[in-house]
Amino acid sequence: MSEPAMLDADSPDPLWRQAADLIRHQIEAGKLADNGRIPAERDLLAQLSISRVTLRRALQTLVEEGVLTASHGRGWYVSADAPKEFPNTLESFSETAARLGLVPSSDVIRAEDAPATLDEAEELGIAPGAQVFHLDRIRRLDGVPVAVDTSYFASSLKPDFTDVDFRFASLFEQLLNHGIDLARGETTIEARAADAALAAHLDIEVGKPILVMRQSIMDGAGKPMLSSVVQYVGDRYRLRTSFSRSRKPGLRG
Repeated sequence: MSEPAMLDADSPDPLWRQAADLIRHQIEAGKLADNGRIPAERDLLAQLSISRVTLRRALQTLVEEGVLTASHGRGWYVSADAPKEFPNTLESFSETAARLGLVPSSDVIRAEDAPATLDEAEELGIAPGAQVFHLDRIRRLDGVPVAVDTSYFASSLKPDFTDVDFRFASLFEQLLNHGIDLARGETTIEARAADAALAAHLDIEVGKPILVMRQSIMDGAGKPMLSSVVQYVGDRYRLRTSFSRSRKPGLRG
């Protein structure tokens, strides 16, 4: 945010809300915080061209939303518990962590071959009972558990995992390096309450809201290659996306 940021005085959103959203976006993109500390208020005032009262309301809003913490006499810092964004492109957990400037790691719950159930066979386009490799992990960012990831794919595609430590290794990277085409994904996201097993894995209370992301990843020809269910702690991740309205030819107004 080295150049003055443009806020829209004609926007229905007040300037403090626009400023808060801009600061949060810059933090999430890794462009604003230096060792966890955001720039001094005088620098933000110059960059955003807003009053101190407006800036203070924006910063306090980010504190209330869990993005920032205030340290009296020292400034404003990015909260360790600040929600992280889902990517809006197909990328691995490790790639998302790198984009956010965080360290990924995992606790491996399961890593084994097993016969495909009817549902798994249908999802992967293979015969029921064919071998499927399952990799279930608790995913962490900077040591904090944020999700439980259950992934599986046809064992016939499996690279040699003999020397792979999935506490730190990326499954995406292993498959891509093996020549497996992971071109696009179809995703659904829904909310539900954490059961006892999931709550224990994520160190949260039973019944706490979680986001369940089901994803089928296909190659360029549309063949299913990898399926996964990722259950995120609801207040440690957020989904940001954008929509545009297409115009039909010949229609105006």
